[in-house]
Amino acid sequence: MSNQTAAQWQEHVAEKRRRQQASVPQEWTIPAVPDAQSNVLDVPDTCGLLTDRELEITGTTDVAMLLKNLASAEWSAVEVTTAFSKRAIVAHQVVNCLTEIFVDKALQRAAELDAYLKEHGTVMGPLHGLPVSLKDQFPITGLETTMGYAAWIGKVAEDDAVLVKLLLRAGAVLFVRTNVPQTLMWGETNNNVFGRTLNPFNRKLTPGGSSGGESALISMHGSPLGVGSDIGGSIRVPAHFCGLYGFKPSSHRMPSYGIVNSLDGQESIATALGPLTTSLSGVTAFFQAILGLEPWRYCPATIPKPWSQDDFMLRTRDGGRQLCFGIMWDEGSVKPHPPIHRALTITKNALEAAGHKVIEWKSLRHAEYIAVARSIFLADGSEDYNSCLATGEPLINSMNPNADPDEIPAFRIPRQPLTAYQLWQLNKERRALRKAHLDRWEATIAETGTGRPIDGLICPVAPYAAVPHGQTRSSIYTVIWNTMDAPGLVIPVTNVDPEIDLKHSREEFWSEEDRIVHDMYDPEIYKGVPVGVQLVGPTLQEEVVLGVGAVVDAALKAHHV
Repeated sequence: MSNQTAAQWQEHVAEKRRRQQASVPQEWTIPAVPDAQSNVLDVPDTCGLLTDRELEITGTTDVAMLLKNLASAEWSAVEVTTAFSKRAIVAHQVVNCLTEIFVDKALQRAAELDAYLKEHGTVMGPLHGLPVSLKDQFPITGLETTMGYAAWIGKVAEDDAVLVKLLLRAGAVLFVRTNVPQTLMWGETNNNVFGRTLNPFNRKLTPGGSSGGESALISMHGSPLGVGSDIGGSIRVPAHFCGLYGFKPSSHRMPSYGIVNSLDGQESIATALGPLTTSLSGVTAFFQAILGLEPWRYCPATIPKPWSQDDFMLRTRDGGRQLCFGIMWDEGSVKPHPPIHRALTITKNALEAAGHKVIEWKSLRHAEYIAVARSIFLADGSEDYNSCLATGEPLINSMNPNADPDEIPAFRIPRQPLTAYQLWQLNKERRALRKAHLDRWEATIAETGTGRPIDGLICPVAPYAAVPHGQTRSSIYTVIWNTMDAPGLVIPVTNVDPEIDLKHSREEFWSEEDRIVHDMYDPEIYKGVPVGVQLVGPTLQEEVVLGVGAVVDAALKAHHV
């Protein structure tokens, strides 16, 4: 790369950052927070920018309550949008989570919603007045969508993505978009355009990726609900790292037409779109609202399956009074850290205390799931990534801040591109694996005692909680469910406690990756960060997963652990 080429893309980045800074209302800037302050969750409460009423609004974690107060005009859409916009700007100043900031446009939209409610006496839609943030993959007319690539600076959208259109029809207020990693295919969030996003619980740690801008923002209550994407854990891992609810539905339940994406056109394991939010009611509200607008009429890939209230209420499962869960303690090659095991134990005990049954689910053939997924993702020989680096911007080979930029880790070394025939063989292998998984799920009917298979599978989201920057490993605990196209819901459970989550010595390891992950664990490094669990269900049974998830969430809250 010539010095001239390097200077050009860097100039474009510098100009983009200047324009981003200009979009921040100057009166909303706060004094710099010392770098030594790791936990910044209290900054919005202590910085003095937000009024008491704005703190009350943004401190309301139950999305259903936010929607109720907006619908009743207890809170106007303008004041709710103002409150979350101010808090989002504060969050951005300490964790660097935003890409596009369009507060003026959002406030104009909010004023229109208030006028509509006053004139008609009813809401415009089920998400009336709710501020919603978007991962930097959702084009909005008149705005750039860089997706972390310098070459995409200046590409202004001429149309909204389908999901954007439906959110607006549902009454939502879109106000910011959030940061992503270059190429998206990382479990952390850093790119050459906007830089690195930090975890508000500890800025030395990552908020996850690729929806890490969303998780960082929402965990600081800078947004009550955001929309991300997930092809290998990109909703679920950030939700787990930041103490949120995150939901990856089956890949064709939500409308994806019009989004920008990495590996665009790769449909063997398709990207799924879903929410990250502060409450389970937020997940349900989002899903019901979008399905209620019949997204299959606007996105040809979306399955025409309306919301099923019967499935959500678990009517064929005795209303959820006595369920049976499988629990998978590990996937067989990498043992989770002690806090992850404790979160699973808490969940199991809470469910059993509530009268439900929990049976063991042993990992089986998961290495094959991972191998198929990796081969599919790398089938193009990195041609997709390289095509997005047209300005001479370098490919980021490591998320480690201290890494040698020229050193390429083994898992990032490009493979030879596959032929169409070779890709077909992978699709056949995946099809056989999905059938084996389905048969195994159905076979649990012999153990459940309910006359039906397990109602859900409880498992880790990752083998660790939020890790230091540059230390994420393969997202094996989430990729397996993308390979199966199984919906997965992340539910927050606890936080790392060094006095309880002690490191155990081990002499034997299941794999080299197992040894590396084991050696990473230091209870003091992870102190206080959130830990969640993942609830998995069968393909296209999203309403069942959300209904069963409500049972799990209620059991955890009743268990008070």
